[in-house]
Amino acid sequence: MNQEHLSTPAPLRRLFTSYYERMSQGTVEKTYMEPLRKKIVGQAAGLVLEVGAGNGLNFACYDPEFVERVEATELDNSMLSYARARAQSAPVSVTLTQANVEQLPFADAYFDCIVCTLVFCSVNDPLRGLQEMRRVLKPGGQLLMIEHVRAQKRMLALLQDLITPLTRLLLGNCHWNRSTVQTVQEAGFQDIRLEHLTPVGELMPLVIILARG
Repeated sequence: MNQEHLSTPAPLRRLFTSYYERMSQGTVEKTYMEPLRKKIVGQAAGLVLEVGAGNGLNFACYDPEFVERVEATELDNSMLSYARARAQSAPVSVTLTQANVEQLPFADAYFDCIVCTLVFCSVNDPLRGLQEMRRVLKPGGQLLMIEHVRAQKRMLALLQDLITPLTRLLLGNCHWNRSTVQTVQEAGFQDIRLEHLTPVGELMPLVIILARG
């Protein structure tokens, strides 16, 4: 649930960032999310783009044996302050740029790999953002994602629709009802592989998305 936009009022953004950082020290992150981050980020290789780095929790998971360096983007200033601190202790070189995923400041076909974890719930224009990611990814380059997505059960999906206006306001524009896998397909990614994960709660099903540019 990293912030990729600034549509939420600034005081609520700051509250969300503080809350997210506290959650980063909690049990769910340590026992559930951290192993997932290691599993996904550990597959990255070459010149890597991390989109929506948030407070930098992924940085410690990059393998210096395979990763040349990491270019990371994040738009929100309060998230960047935490990310910059974590970048200093990362095992690989991390350069942070304040940028929006819908307008990435990189050349076409520049990166070998793109990492994106818990970001596309909050992007203003998910299709445009994924198209930008595909633009800067080399042909055949690897996309590594973890996202929470729309529930497959109809009643749960309807409940997600009902609570999404509240989560958007309080949780950094977080949409609990997005069909992100479908958007990845629409953006033109190929060889898409999915792994459905045991959710933290039924209203937040998680999926690993692996694809090629």
